[in-house]
Amino acid sequence: MLRFAPSPTGDMHIGNLRVALFNYIMSRKRNEPLLVRIEDTDKERNVPGKEDEILAILALFKIEHQEHQLQSNNLRFHRAMALQLLHDKKAFNCFCTSETLEAKREASKENKIAYRYDGACENLHAEEVIDNPLPFTIRIKKPSDSITVRDIIKGESTFAPNDIDSFIIMRADKYPTYNFACAVDDMLSDVSLIIRGEDHLSNTPKQIAIQKALGYDRTIEYAHLPIILGHEGKKMSKRDDASSVKWLLEEGFLPEAISNYLILMGNKTPLEIFSLEEAIEWFDLETISKSPAYFDIDKLKFINREHLKGLDPKELSRYVGFADEEIGRLAKIFLEEVSTLKELREKISAIFAPKVVPDEYKEGFDILRDLTIKAPHFDDYESFKNHLIQHSGLKGKALFKPLRILIGGAEHGPELNDLYMHLKNYLKEVVK
Repeated sequence: MLRFAPSPTGDMHIGNLRVALFNYIMSRKRNEPLLVRIEDTDKERNVPGKEDEILAILALFKIEHQEHQLQSNNLRFHRAMALQLLHDKKAFNCFCTSETLEAKREASKENKIAYRYDGACENLHAEEVIDNPLPFTIRIKKPSDSITVRDIIKGESTFAPNDIDSFIIMRADKYPTYNFACAVDDMLSDVSLIIRGEDHLSNTPKQIAIQKALGYDRTIEYAHLPIILGHEGKKMSKRDDASSVKWLLEEGFLPEAISNYLILMGNKTPLEIFSLEEAIEWFDLETISKSPAYFDIDKLKFINREHLKGLDPKELSRYVGFADEEIGRLAKIFLEEVSTLKELREKISAIFAPKVVPDEYKEGFDILRDLTIKAPHFDDYESFKNHLIQHSGLKGKALFKPLRILIGGAEHGPELNDLYMHLKNYLKEVVK
């Protein structure tokens, strides 16, 4: 089984979506089920409605999963396994207060050494534990040997026992920490491959240590994806609009194009423009670069434009608010100058909206509008144009500028002949 494990604490960002896509692709390639595990144990940070939003985005991107789980439903297992570790003397109760620990961290900082838990509570006598009224956490004992993480993308990384430390697995409120809940849940679900961001690489040896202490001997494969950098070469944060999947969708990027770009980014692919189904055929985790990936909004716009061009005209028409194949063909003309559905809708809306006419073209515009309203139907643009010339007396710029505004909604744009051929059955509505 593979798993995608987001937290319901904010909008899904492109790093999350990239992880979801890669997990889905690999689950298909390996013919293993995909679990969506909502990691909701941090009650204070959970945002109501985010779980449903995550599932809706996955559905929109055609990321199918076979199981859906709330991490909080496994709380009884987290507590039982923490007690098992205490019983086996592989974990211990820690009564150190947050103030005491903070003071020790500050002392380490002043001495310019990395802070490590000093084992103050590791060897307390049973009476000292039983009779102690103070709230306590549970810490796992640091491993006796180094732990090596073998990563499909990053290669091997070895962590010494002191790097892993005696970290907390259960907080004083009897809720598990991230690493403990995650390690236990992956065991319970028999996860075979974990694909996630490289910011989790330091968590991996801790999770392996937990699983070893619990006697879990199955080898889990890992692939930690390099971080995504923005246009200034800094890690993309939630403050970057383009990092939000919701923002990209609202700006008019197609899910298919976003998927295409996230799979392409920092990867060697046989094609530049492709569908998710096509990517499943040739995708290989080993072709992903170890270096950070750079997010380029202009590249995404290019890919989005190519996907828009490939849409069936009727489907494209529905995206811009119509259900007519001809409007879809009209929309494709504008793809020479725009890249997103938002921009495309603005172009099409301007054609059917009341026109804003500069004073110098107002008189000609009014003449042409009246003639168009009263004109018979013409199958071709030349006949329509000649009719207007004959009855208006306008020519040159005095004719074409107001005419372009009349049927195109703007002073500049596609050829009038192309506009007319797709709008001739809508002319009365366009010039009303």
